[in-house]
Order: sequence, then C-alpha cells, then structure tokens
Amino acid sequence: MQTEKTGAFVTASAGETRALGARLADKLCAGDVVLLSGAMGAGKSEFARGVARGLGLDGSIPSPSFTILCLYREGRLPLKHFDWYRLSGEDELYGAGLDEYVGGEGITLIEWHERAPGAVPETCLEVSLMVLEDGSRRIGMECRGAFRDILAEMEGGAA
Repeated sequence: MQTEKTGAFVTASAGETRALGARLADKLCAGDVVLLSGAMGAGKSEFARGVARGLGLDGSIPSPSFTILCLYREGRLPLKHFDWYRLSGEDELYGAGLDEYVGGEGITLIEWHERAPGAVPETCLEVSLMVLEDGSRRIGMECRGAFRDILAEMEGGAA
C-alpha cells in the first residue's frame, strides 16, 4: 500500500529486485542518499546492482563488504556504494574521512547504515528489504526528512 511518502513492492527474483533498483535509479538526482536496510541475504547488494545498472554502469558491481566504499564515475551520475557492516562505529568512518563521500555529487547508497547512525543525513530515502516465506522480497521505501516524494514518480508497481 502506498501513502504519500512510503511505498512497498514485491519482487519474485534477484532479476526483479535489480529491475526495481534500476527503475529507482531513473528517478534519482545528484546528492540523493539511499539507505539499504535488511538482514544478511535480503537482497541489498542485488538492489544496489540494479541502481548501478540504471545509472548506466557496466561490468562487475561487487558488494563493498571488505573495501567499505566502491566509487563509480562512469554512469549518468557518480555512484558511491558503501557497506558499513564491518565498521565499529561512526568514529571509524570519520577517522578514514569516508563521511565526506556521503551526499554531495552523485548518488550515495549505504548498506548497513545502522552501524554509523550519526553519519546518516536526515534527508534520505530508506529502502528496506525483507525475505518473505515464498522467497520473494518485500521492498519498502520511505522518504525521510525533506526527501522529495520520489515514490509518486514510481507509481504503477507498488504492492
């Protein structure tokens, strides 16, 4: 059910999850921050790959689990894909200067944002992925703060 600033979608495969990410990418603008929430294996990296493809990136799009940040400049907009799973907290992020990559030019995707909540901007889009009993994914989206109502632009696929 979709309300003004929240929406939910159901995908039946990794390909559909990537396709939804690509659909979102068409609506993203420079400076947008997208938080990806969900348990291990929920599909956060697949969704991120879809966003990357939607921005025009080709080639391998690995999860940044060990590097913390993968930076891509060759698409429609630069993409900064973070995975904060291995961070011990915000101090580690700040100490490495990686907080400077959040927001600004391009699109920022953050997996495991819960590890450094103080580094998350108030205005962002949160995408929550959950595995359902049949193996499909429920993908909820919530515009936080002053984030524009991007979900109204994505009508026609909300569950």
